[in-house]
Amino acid sequence: MAVPEKVVTNEDLAQIVDTNDEWIVSRTGIHQRHIAGKDETTASLATKAAARAMAMTALEPPDIDLIIVSTSTPEHFFPATACLVQDALGAGRAGAFDLSAACTGFIYALNMAAQSIRSGSIRNAIVIGSETLSRMINWEDRTTCVLFGDGAGAIVLEASERPGGILSCVMRSDGSGGELLSIPAGGSRYPTTVETLQRKMHTIHMNGKEVYRFATHVMASATREAISRSGLRLSDISLIIPHQANLRIIEAAARGLKLPMDKFVVNIGNYGNTSTASIPIAMCEAVGAGRIRPGDNLVMVGFGGGLTWGALALQWVEPEKRARPALRRRRSILIWLAHLRSFFRRVYRRIEGVLWGGRERGTK
Repeated sequence: MAVPEKVVTNEDLAQIVDTNDEWIVSRTGIHQRHIAGKDETTASLATKAAARAMAMTALEPPDIDLIIVSTSTPEHFFPATACLVQDALGAGRAGAFDLSAACTGFIYALNMAAQSIRSGSIRNAIVIGSETLSRMINWEDRTTCVLFGDGAGAIVLEASERPGGILSCVMRSDGSGGELLSIPAGGSRYPTTVETLQRKMHTIHMNGKEVYRFATHVMASATREAISRSGLRLSDISLIIPHQANLRIIEAAARGLKLPMDKFVVNIGNYGNTSTASIPIAMCEAVGAGRIRPGDNLVMVGFGGGLTWGALALQWVEPEKRARPALRRRRSILIWLAHLRSFFRRVYRRIEGVLWGGRERGTK
């Protein structure tokens, strides 16, 4: 995982909008959030998270077959943020694309990568959830600016004959609720104009009450469906890793499933809602705290704009081979060299363009 160094507390927000710590905590469970600095972007956070995930394995950048970045805050419409990550890592053989399913995106992306591996078309993939939502917030709107934070998390999937891995996945959507959580302008429907900028249509708009009602309904039902499809029972599940949107929503899901809160990974207090990055960040923290061990059955469950929702059941499996110190050093060097590789490729492309341009003029 990777989060920005800058932390903004509820007290800090109280200096710019009409709010206070008690109001935010009582409604959301959020105490602080990490906010990207000027030089931190969705791609840079994604690259750090991917490199740290890869460090848990014996894979090197040239070994990577596929990179998927799930994000609602891409660097550009195109090129894909995943391509920028591929270049930064030096993963010269990897395909790369972005996936947009809002806060449910990481679940969708994991399923896409797993199915690609099962089909035999690839042997491994890095799946990343990365967001810089602070760039899409109306900092004058206290109903949304208190909710969101920035960060990234990643996981590596590899083909293996060992049992475990992803067991089942539920992916759902309902476009009739699209307007409940959206960034209205900036696309082809409402291109950027003076009017869209004045109306702040390029920032997050949310109907909080309707989203809350929707989320409390689908979190428990999607979890049950994913568990049923996996052939497991609720009692077999060691931990549930929910999308960290609102503590009250997670508590409602716990009540709906009749499970204690200690069965859920909860870190929203420290990070806020990081959208598609929230599940992998929570997963990384749970692994680091020793709450997830090999053989544990887990469920990831989320919901988001679209509307989208989904759940994924898996059995945690650690890499067969871990990187030795020499390999870690080599991998770090390869990632550093990726910057030189990228620079020289750009230079070569320009020289080639000049030569081809001169050749074409000479034939006329």
